[in-house]
Amino acid sequence: MRENFEELGARLPSFADGLLVTIQLTLGGGALAFVIAIILGVTARSEYLLVRGGARAIIEFFRGTSLLVQLFWLFYVLPLFGWRLESLVAGILALGLNYGAYAAEVVRGAINSVPQGQWEATTALSMRPMHRLRRIIWPQAWAIMIPSLSNLFIMLLKGTAVASIVLLQDLTWLGGQLRQATGDTFFAYGVTAVMYLGLAMLIVLGAAALEKAAKRRLGQGAAKATKPSAAAASTTVGG
Repeated sequence: MRENFEELGARLPSFADGLLVTIQLTLGGGALAFVIAIILGVTARSEYLLVRGGARAIIEFFRGTSLLVQLFWLFYVLPLFGWRLESLVAGILALGLNYGAYAAEVVRGAINSVPQGQWEATTALSMRPMHRLRRIIWPQAWAIMIPSLSNLFIMLLKGTAVASIVLLQDLTWLGGQLRQATGDTFFAYGVTAVMYLGLAMLIVLGAAALEKAAKRRLGQGAAKATKPSAAAASTTVGG
């Protein structure tokens, strides 16, 4: 075991580079997926059949085809047509398109979950569609969709492990190199798993902070805070 840790210590600079590649893929792919999710999630609810149908076609295409195949297409097939992408760009694009399609359904479902009374109120106030969505509907839908988007973001993090097929030396690739050097599969992939777990926990903590802030903005956090006081008042009166 001592030799394993010595080998790991010698490879720490390489692992730092691999960690940076994984973080770049996660943040870049996540940001692109979020933009795509909003565009497709909103347009998939359009009253115009052509717009709605186009959004549905894009969502189903990227949900129904493998991330691995999409990455192969972007990196190995597009150059045949004169389009060559850098490895990192191809990885971010594939992750963003694939997980953006899944996240679009989360956005659409969250918007649909906003109580009908809220929609009727905005109609009664004669609010324009974009104004209605931005000021009334989106803040409520945002609080609903954060937990599901957090799960998808963690899945996207784990999806970066396919990046080695486009010649990127990410955490998984370096884990394989450590296994070859030490001959200890348990140790090599144990170290890799701990690094992925650390990144996933950061995402969980970030999502929890966002959800708390979103609920506080809606007044839900304040409502919870009043419960102990109400209970205490009731106890005092009863006592």
